[in-house]
Amino acid sequence: MGRAHLAGGARRRNPLRHHLIVPVSQGPGRGWLLRLVIAFAFAQGAVSMARPAVSYRALSLGADERAIGVIAGVYALLPLFAAVPLGRRTDHGRCAPLLPIGVVLISGGCALSGTAASLLALAAWSGVMGLGHLCFVIGAQSIVARQSAPAEQDRNFGHFTIGASLGQLVGPIAAGFAVSGQDGAMGRTSALALVVSAAVAAVSFGSLWRIEHRTNGGAARERRTRVPVHRILRTRGVPAGIFISLAVLCATDILTAYLPVIGEHRGIAPATIGLLLSLRAAATIACRLVMTPMIRLLGRTALMTVTCLLGGLLCAGVALPVPVWALALMLAVLGFCLGVGQPLSMTTVVQAAPAEARSTALALRLTGNRLGQVAAPASAGLVAGVAGTAAPFVMLGGLLLVAAGLGARQSSRPVRREVPEVRGRGRRRAREAARSVQKAHAQPSRETFPDPE
Repeated sequence: MGRAHLAGGARRRNPLRHHLIVPVSQGPGRGWLLRLVIAFAFAQGAVSMARPAVSYRALSLGADERAIGVIAGVYALLPLFAAVPLGRRTDHGRCAPLLPIGVVLISGGCALSGTAASLLALAAWSGVMGLGHLCFVIGAQSIVARQSAPAEQDRNFGHFTIGASLGQLVGPIAAGFAVSGQDGAMGRTSALALVVSAAVAAVSFGSLWRIEHRTNGGAARERRTRVPVHRILRTRGVPAGIFISLAVLCATDILTAYLPVIGEHRGIAPATIGLLLSLRAAATIACRLVMTPMIRLLGRTALMTVTCLLGGLLCAGVALPVPVWALALMLAVLGFCLGVGQPLSMTTVVQAAPAEARSTALALRLTGNRLGQVAAPASAGLVAGVAGTAAPFVMLGGLLLVAAGLGARQSSRPVRREVPEVRGRGRRRAREAARSVQKAHAQPSRETFPDPE
């Protein structure tokens, strides 16, 4: 009798499960995450190898600081317009198809950049490479958000971004040695580095299998509700997460594009510049490996604020004419600080956004990133042309200090989670269930750590 009563109660509450969609870990183990990290490492490694090589190839074609800034901005121009439509498509369907599409575009953009004979063609193929990177990242981040329980998101996003850091570690070293292979032949060696980066991107195809798990059809249909963009942007936590991500990515991007220019003016060899960029990436990996105890100690908001503040000061310090060893020390600490912003801003945006629009929220975050990548390099090019090659790093320092200020203003109150309205008698039950879900999200997890916010 008791069992029948419980079963009947479960059946009566059953319709609410379609209105309260809570992502949970799916499938056996986390093999999908490991394969995704490996694929991302190769894709990001190709891009990180190609970006400095594009700068060196542009220099061999006669580019000045302004032209370098414009080419770096074009890399983000196509993604700026494509991010939200791709996020909508991912919210309404599968994420995995974006991964091979992204790899094809990255490989094609890298290879064709190596054959470009003019700055205009080089900028165009750099834009194709950026579009491919966007496709891959939107698909991959959406998979992590969809297949991770709330208590696992900080950890899984941190592990996912280790793939990016591994690529950023190896890519610049490979580019530096490839370009430095023969003195006086920068045009030829930079083209070789770009062709090799295309082959590196293609290797990621080997890990793109059984990454996305099939979801329940009824739940998928419920997620098809279109949430207006302005509603997502007004959600507490989303704007700050977007801006912090923008500032951190702009710092990483301009470091990659402009450190070779600094090296040319200070007489630092391309191989040494590659090692310095890889040192920064290695420090980022170290940061993400110890992120769990740091969040336990400080909390998510305080950690993002402190690292943005310190990162801003160090970015400005790169502009100083210091010895190579001091530059290496600053870049190592800077890399550690920059390792915090990306994964924690992903978690902030995902947990703040409506459940049926998480891919779109991540796409808006990437749109902010690309907007910064368009505006910041172009602004950096103008600043460098007027005030010298070190001036863009001072500009980056100011941007990170603004991000630190936004982080400091973040409220310590938990983000309000919105639940789709349920009409009729189910409304009260839906609200009660929503409160239960919010309490469950606040429960400590033995696998990771409680949500510090």
